[in-house]
Amino acid sequence: MNFFTDDMRRNPFPVYDQMRSVSPVFNVPPPFNMWMVFDFENVKRVVNDHETFSSRVPAPDNWFLFFDPPQHSKLRALISRAFTPKSIASLEGRIRKLSSQLLDDALAPNQLDLAAKYSVPLPMKVIAEMIGIPASDWTLFRDWSDTMLKLSYSMRGMEKDAEAANALAAFRTVTLEMDAYLANMIEQRRTDPCDDLLTRLIEAEVDGEKLKHNEILGFFQLLIIGGQETTTNLINNSMLCFMENPDQLALLRKSPELLPSAIEEVLRYRSPLQWLMRTPKQDVALNGQTIPAGNLVLAIVGSANRDAKQFQNPNQFDITRTPNPHLAFGHGIHACLGAALSRMEARVALQDILARLDHFELASQQPWEPRKALHVHGPAALPLNIRIR
Repeated sequence: MNFFTDDMRRNPFPVYDQMRSVSPVFNVPPPFNMWMVFDFENVKRVVNDHETFSSRVPAPDNWFLFFDPPQHSKLRALISRAFTPKSIASLEGRIRKLSSQLLDDALAPNQLDLAAKYSVPLPMKVIAEMIGIPASDWTLFRDWSDTMLKLSYSMRGMEKDAEAANALAAFRTVTLEMDAYLANMIEQRRTDPCDDLLTRLIEAEVDGEKLKHNEILGFFQLLIIGGQETTTNLINNSMLCFMENPDQLALLRKSPELLPSAIEEVLRYRSPLQWLMRTPKQDVALNGQTIPAGNLVLAIVGSANRDAKQFQNPNQFDITRTPNPHLAFGHGIHACLGAALSRMEARVALQDILARLDHFELASQQPWEPRKALHVHGPAALPLNIRIR
């Protein structure tokens, strides 16, 4: 089976169901030489048990997401100082304004390219403004993001593919560009501090230690990908879910207080991030199989969130589902720092879209094209036929 075809990435869920019942811990043969974990219990363990499973995986070596304690704990504490709930909550007014402006510009009488005109630029502009990147550089920011997303094509087993080689080369070029750009911005902030995330990262201090330049660069790159891609897919996937389940859309329109619950159900049902990577520090037994130390493990979050042992009627989209203990934002010490921001952006976006649109449906009968990152789930483009209220 090829888990990375467009068809599979559009709808991996039937295969996930099969794998959970037949082989919930699956050894992928060479050249990949890795393991996939599909069931909720073991995915949660792999993601959460940092004593056994290291976050050190084939990935950029300055992204704190891929560090283990105590280094991860120190960097997360530093970054959390600059990424507080209060600073996130203060963004809501600005997000509402950006959302309204984007929809004003995007809405034509009968059609809307939701991804290109709205769900891609909204989180990009929010993160760019948070960091302190001027509006004149937003295009550059988007190009960096598009390049870094393709890094997933260079994962183990794909190193000899032309696409993988191109992705790695482009990533190195972009890293050099971003390093020079960031050095210039940091110099400006040291001279003239601003009320932005970059200034807070420069000033953040724990036990007398500040972030090093390379650590700030790593977080800068993580923010560009994580801060945009998850939210873009959450908005797009919400619209797919509503179009596929008109009864649930009707219920939401009738009971708008269900929106937070609806967002959690989208996160479970069409998880924007489909898998997380870990490496066992020693041989480890899972589901009767032994995973050797050092092998790459993919914890398939998108499958865990459809596990019938954890969720009743897991393949049913139900915006009233409670409790809903999905793993869409990870779990434990590595749980996503930006989860609250992503949820808020999705809430603002869906409130705006549903208030403006009386009806929406896919404009094409062709299957949608997946976004250009193997580990995410969502459409690259989402052209809609619409009726404006």
